[in-house]
Amino acid sequence: MNIGEASRRSGVSQRMIRHYEKIGLIPPPLRRDSGYRDYDARDVHRLHFIANARDLGFSVSEIEALLDLWDNRERASSEVKDMALRHIEELGEKIAALEAMRTTLRDLSEQCHGDDRPDCPILRGLAGDDANRD
Repeated sequence: MNIGEASRRSGVSQRMIRHYEKIGLIPPPLRRDSGYRDYDARDVHRLHFIANARDLGFSVSEIEALLDLWDNRERASSEVKDMALRHIEELGEKIAALEAMRTTLRDLSEQCHGDDRPDCPILRGLAGDDANRD
């Protein structure tokens, strides 16, 4: 199948398919006599895997490691679980950081009158100073 069909079936854009080829997440497909890429069902399955891993927030290097584990039928599932547990921990840290940002911004927004006055606690908070300079 051509890249358009592989994109449609996998849900991965043609641009990202080319990118994944370039960085080695998917092997270069065979080429037709016309020079067009020719993908098969295995390629589409691999693209699904990559898309699902990206949706879960794994980085490209983590996806590369997951693909290596997926391809290695002699690997222990504990390796995969360890990666997943590390990723869960990283997600928890990111969530905590986002919650802290949200709380700070909410606090600053509640201090702002939001009227015609130039005084703005939000800008002061972003500047990191207590002065009346906005």
